Amino acid sequence: MTLFPIDSVGLPGLAALALGFLAFFTALMAARYRATKVPKVADASSNRASWIWIGVQGLAIAIAGYGRIDVLLDPMSPKAIVEGLAVLALMLGAVGLFDASSRTMGKNWSLVARTREDHQLVQTGPFAVVRHPIYVALFLFMIAMAVAYGHSRNLIVAVPIYALATWLRVRHEEQLLRGQFGADYDAYAARVKRFVPGVF
Repeated sequence: MTLFPIDSVGLPGLAALALGFLAFFTALMAARYRATKVPKVADASSNRASWIWIGVQGLAIAIAGYGRIDVLLDPMSPKAIVEGLAVLALMLGAVGLFDASSRTMGKNWSLVARTREDHQLVQTGPFAVVRHPIYVALFLFMIAMAVAYGHSRNLIVAVPIYALATWLRVRHEEQLLRGQFGADYDAYAARVKRFVPGVF
């Protein structure tokens, strides 16, 4: 069963996605490991509602990949090779952006929106270009999966759901940061766009 008509795909795209999955999982586990090595400090504030929006983001990503996969393209055909290169580029972007962002955040990184008593306003690395690079990375991941599986039309449903959940997460996170950093955060937000450098 599928949501929309699907496209035939080739092995290069699936291979690129599989390697990307592995790299992304490794980067995520590394970020979690680094977080366990940081001395425990009380949260200045947190927002458990983030778990709901994390779940909705996950639902959007699942929708993007939902349905059967028709591996019918000749692996050496131009379409299969271009598809593979596109998926590889998207996954390299997703993994690289996530890894760079989590490393730059250091002790501030967590799955759920929260600030620590010793929290710092991170404005370097990817955060000097966009305010929410990890959500951009997850978006690239979702697009890569849809392309690799031949489910690009599923994005008609997945993208709006992902956008809504991300917007609600961002709203909560920015409230926490503005509450802790005040005018410093306002100045940062005025200078750096949320998702697309210089645009949005």
